Amino acid sequence: MAVEIQYLVVRNGIEKMTFTNKKEADAYDRLLDLAEHLDEVLADAPISLNEHDRESLALYLAKNQALLSGPKKKPVKKANKAASANGNATSTEQAATVADGGDKVTAIA
Repeated sequence: MAVEIQYLVVRNGIEKMTFTNKKEADAYDRLLDLAEHLDEVLADAPISLNEHDRESLALYLAKNQALLSGPKKKPVKKANKAASANGNATSTEQAATVADGGDKVTAIA
């Protein structure tokens, strides 16, 4: 006989979900906590929603909380890193360009 451990997420006496991993069960419980909090916030909203719609919206928002923070900015590629790979001046080096009768002389210190 094999022993299997199961984690039950129970809310208000109702079994919501069963997990075999405690970490996943805790994450789902936190998701339900957030949905419950959002439901309370939506109850005070200036628009009226019936209870079922409000709970569904709160659960949807909790599941998609990463989307609520807005679009993620892409990291800016710095031109200095590319220039240093080619042997050009970097931000730690100082470069000076001198124009002398149409000739350009660049000094790197």
